[in-house]
Amino acid sequence: MRSFYQFLITYRGKKQPDDPCRLADWAFYDHNFPKYSSDYHEISNYLEWNSPFSNALTVFDELWEIYIL
Repeated sequence: MRSFYQFLITYRGKKQPDDPCRLADWAFYDHNFPKYSSDYHEISNYLEWNSPFSNALTVFDELWEIYIL
């Protein structure tokens, strides 16, 4: 299974960024993002402490549901 980060970066680079794109772009540039993790709690905890925008955790939860399918 690929890491959540590998899944997330597929949302990068839109000309008109939406929230998933903003989260992906932020994770790409954040050198401390847990890039090799597939653990919900590890990534969620990281985002709680380092949230790049107000609804980033909501976006993460929505993307996580797609990721685990």
